[in-house]
Amino acid sequence: MTRHSNGSARAHSSPATPLAGKMTPKAHKIRRRGSIDVVDAKVAVDLATAQSYSENVFLFVPNLIGYTRVILAGLSLHFMSYHPRYCTLLYGISCLLDAVDGLAARTLGQTSKFGAVLDMVTDRCTTSCLLCYLSSAYPSYAILFQFLIALDFSSHYMHMYSSLVTGSRSHKLVTSDVSRILWYYYNDSRTLFFMCAGNELFFVSLYLMKWIQTPLSASLPSPLVSHFPAFLLSLTWPAVMAILTFPVCLIKNVINVVQLWKASKILVGVDLAERAAEREKDSIAIAKLEKKD
Repeated sequence: MTRHSNGSARAHSSPATPLAGKMTPKAHKIRRRGSIDVVDAKVAVDLATAQSYSENVFLFVPNLIGYTRVILAGLSLHFMSYHPRYCTLLYGISCLLDAVDGLAARTLGQTSKFGAVLDMVTDRCTTSCLLCYLSSAYPSYAILFQFLIALDFSSHYMHMYSSLVTGSRSHKLVTSDVSRILWYYYNDSRTLFFMCAGNELFFVSLYLMKWIQTPLSASLPSPLVSHFPAFLLSLTWPAVMAILTFPVCLIKNVINVVQLWKASKILVGVDLAERAAEREKDSIAIAKLEKKD
């Protein structure tokens, strides 16, 4: 259930390919911006259209895993309203494959920007669809689930965009001087796995709570019942799992708030820098005119 794990490697460019030679006549359309190459959109479309079977980014193994995740997530949504076992199984496998695609990308040397974005979009959409269902299952908390959807999308979109405008190759390449919290979150794979898995487990637990009503006292073997407190035995196992994972979900969404705020400050900082550059450019132009006069 790692919603982000191992994805940072996929955000880097894939190895050089024979197609690179086709870019030579149009090399003037490629310019440097910070730490990334900016390729003209028409050149990029032509390259994607002309790619060979042996070097087709759409058919990279990690991207094929990504398509499988999408299919499994779609099937889980199909069963969500009437078959919790199938839904949970399919949803869980889709989430677990999130860790596999990153490993495959690094092992096979098939990292790609397309794969990184596919990974993030799949994460956002599957979680949002589950939250939409929870909004109908718990109508009293619908506004809270809607807020979590909005926060998740807005924080990741703004963070991704701020990474692009500052020339970063990946939204996960956050330095500690920008945000120590985000740096630790994105650069420690164990923390990333724990936080994202815990967040998903909390939402899945809420989903299962609507279907499973049997308390632990009736589902545990008799010899074990005496070892648990009475209040715990009155709960269902999804309720217990929800209680255990709620702190993780809370921290994860606090991180989303931090991510949104830092991205907003970065974008405002870029705006200020560009405005200052424009003013300086205008001042130079005026000075030249005055000099001529």
